[in-house]
Amino acid sequence: MLRLPFATKIATKDWHPPDHVSFASNHEGKRPFVDTIDIANPRNGAETFRTRMWPVHCVQGTPGAALVPELDASAVDTVLEKGQNSNVEMYSAFYDPFQSPRVSDTGLAEALRDKGVTDVYVVGLAGDYCVKWTALDANKEGFRTFIVEEGTRPVDAERWDECKGELEASGVRIVSVEGPEVRRVVPAGRE
Repeated sequence: MLRLPFATKIATKDWHPPDHVSFASNHEGKRPFVDTIDIANPRNGAETFRTRMWPVHCVQGTPGAALVPELDASAVDTVLEKGQNSNVEMYSAFYDPFQSPRVSDTGLAEALRDKGVTDVYVVGLAGDYCVKWTALDANKEGFRTFIVEEGTRPVDAERWDECKGELEASGVRIVSVEGPEVRRVVPAGRE
């Protein structure tokens, strides 16, 4: 995918502080992958978002927060760091899940519009979390949005079909890397 001539190629990475709200270790008795908590909007306590508990991951300044070495970072135009607010979960590359008011916004929608982008192709981990929320927000922002199925994996494989159904019902298309939606990006003669 990184070899295709997209208008821009953006990588995201979680960049969490050690006290991030999603870490099970920061909540007594909570277990990663099993338990959930309701997080309150720090600017409006009446608005909440339920999030899954995670093991400690992608802590700022640690090797675990780096892009994987298998990714050709030289082919990436921009790296967005997300999830930097200790009190807010942020699965999407666009913004946090809160709306009244929003707490964190990466500026991605405006940056894509400034480049004339109309279509957004999403790959990465995890299909049922960061990829899902990024695709939903791209679609809400008015971009034709595609998840390339071979380029993602879910945390919960048993619920992946259900998740894909939710995405498609929202207008996000799940496509194959060999499908016409991706192949049309390839210039004639470079197939």
